[in-house]
Amino acid sequence: MNLSPSISLLQRLVACPSFSREEQGTADILFEELQKRGICHVRRKHNNVYACAANYSAAHPTLLLCSHHDTVRPASGYTRDPFAPTIVGDRLYGLGANDAGASLVCLVEAFCALQNEPLAVNLVLALVGEEEIGGEHGVRALLPVLGQIDMALVGEPTGMQAAVGERGLVVLDGETRGTSGHAARGEGINALYRAIDDVNVLREFRFPATSSLLGDISVNVTGMKCGTQHNVVPDVCRFLVDVRTTDAFTNEETVALLQAAVRYSTLTPRSLCLRASAIDKSHPLVAAAEQVGAATFVSPTMSDMAHLPVPSLKMGPGQSARSHTADEYVLLSEIAAGIEGYLKLIRRINR
Repeated sequence: MNLSPSISLLQRLVACPSFSREEQGTADILFEELQKRGICHVRRKHNNVYACAANYSAAHPTLLLCSHHDTVRPASGYTRDPFAPTIVGDRLYGLGANDAGASLVCLVEAFCALQNEPLAVNLVLALVGEEEIGGEHGVRALLPVLGQIDMALVGEPTGMQAAVGERGLVVLDGETRGTSGHAARGEGINALYRAIDDVNVLREFRFPATSSLLGDISVNVTGMKCGTQHNVVPDVCRFLVDVRTTDAFTNEETVALLQAAVRYSTLTPRSLCLRASAIDKSHPLVAAAEQVGAATFVSPTMSDMAHLPVPSLKMGPGQSARSHTADEYVLLSEIAAGIEGYLKLIRRINR
């Protein structure tokens, strides 16, 4: 296998800073790369680059190949230039090399190799921005222009194992109201006491159903702010709630159940768009992954699967534990295995 094109592309991406919402340069690189490789219908929306394979057939379902080219900002502990794509032995160092540059270049290679090959699925390639922040101009903005999508393969560092699910996230701003008064006279209605009562309700709350794949929804109160001075009974208390959702309930249903459980507080979600993802074990994507020897697991981290309204599998070269760390790297051997793994999996779908 000739890895030179993939390694060269990854080095160019690493060398071009692409923090979330600032991915114009890497989007330019990817657009030009796909055109250079003979992909006829390359398009762009914001900093998302996408294309449909030439062998499209209305008789086949469509598989989205999706990965991201934005990165977090470099950790303070870097001992190397994060934008210098340096190869040392089998390692390629650089910010975004592991998360998720390696997955992205492997998906590009697989898409280009398969675009004229007869398959059981249509291929659509989406190289997106703003994944690290769940931004509105990332894959969410791209979905309306992609047409019918039936399933998705999301490229993230999983050691080429197949993540069949991940929890969603809802952050709630809780607000509890009372009546202010003088603490010495015991006047007023203490908003802090009311908030504590509701926090205890949330702490003990159990949802009426559990996901067979993702388990129970978790609810954690992670912050509280209340009071102005020692002798004033507080009339407002605010607290923060981290809710990790599952496919047992929609995010909207989850919030409604929690709101109904508390007595005094208003719970306001910051966003409802980060949804849990779970794919049935009988789905052709899962079957194909198992046929090529990939173990299935539930991922502890989130990805663009949270935004995709179709059965999705997360899989790619590299290791999640290296993501967002100083001196990030990916192995060249992992890139080779990633390309081979993607090719085998896609060719196996519905065989």
